[in-house]
Amino acid sequence: MLTFKIASTEEEFEQIFILNYETFVEEIPQHQQSESRKLIDKFHHQNTYFICKKDDELIAMIAYRNQRPFSLDHKLPNLDSYFPHGKTKPCELRLLSVKKEYRGGKIFFQIALQLMQYVLNQDCDIALISGATKQEKLYKHIGFVPFAHLVGDEKAKFQPMFITHETIALKI
Repeated sequence: MLTFKIASTEEEFEQIFILNYETFVEEIPQHQQSESRKLIDKFHHQNTYFICKKDDELIAMIAYRNQRPFSLDHKLPNLDSYFPHGKTKPCELRLLSVKKEYRGGKIFFQIALQLMQYVLNQDCDIALISGATKQEKLYKHIGFVPFAHLVGDEKAKFQPMFITHETIALKI
């Protein structure tokens, strides 16, 4: 049985750290390997994690946060200058990960829908992501718009993208 929820237990957070490692160390070489095989996000205590579990196993996640500086603030000077006119309340969506054996199905869209409904109820009018370049078509399909140049390094390139409150409302 699939369960979509906001992470709240220590067991869920432990599984988040493991999935983070598998995705952002082993698959997308963004961080250094460690013996613990866990990766705790530097913004962990500011993140709200939306997760999907199959029974007790975490199979997908994405994080929401609304506290600056965002990860893109460190990569793009004067980040706010890229926002469409009138958009002044950004939030950041990060750490999208779906276990390989569950990709290509409805898991991503269901977790994204849950997150988007949450974003609509928050005090933000534009959501930012650093989208993996190999998934850019998927992000555009949802309504994200690329902006700025690619960020990251040679091992892992990302496209800064945004989606507005209005676009989210149309997609839901």
